[in-house]
Amino acid sequence: MALKVGDIVPYFQAKATNGELFDSSLVIGIKPVVLYFYPKDDTPGCTQQACGFRDSYEDFTQLGADVIGVSGDTTASHEKFTSKYQLPFTLLSDSDKKLRNLFGVPTALFGLLPGRVTYVIDEKGVIRFIFDHLSGKIHIDKSLQFLKSIVK
Repeated sequence: MALKVGDIVPYFQAKATNGELFDSSLVIGIKPVVLYFYPKDDTPGCTQQACGFRDSYEDFTQLGADVIGVSGDTTASHEKFTSKYQLPFTLLSDSDKKLRNLFGVPTALFGLLPGRVTYVIDEKGVIRFIFDHLSGKIHIDKSLQFLKSIVK
């Protein structure tokens, strides 16, 4: 069953870009988080999306929010992707699809691609906004606009 607006994000762990274990309780429920799922490192749409979050990263951090990306790629792939595009935020490896299943992220293009969904989570760990759209570029503006509306 997919998580929806109003749900509290359940606890999870995943391997982060640096190979260390990411513990959701150290961020979620403490500060706002923009958690975005994307199909694959270093592909045109995903690169555009990651670079869009990178270019707007300061806007997110000024609102007190962390940005976290999630895909099925390995931590080695994430390290190369992060280094190549100088991404200042954490990427999580979800090669076993546990996070996609936990959040209920749908597949796209008739089940051929992992879905692209962004979640805006408030400082209490409650999902306040979900944006599901194939175009990665739109996710940055939509999540930033919504985050501005909930951060006081």
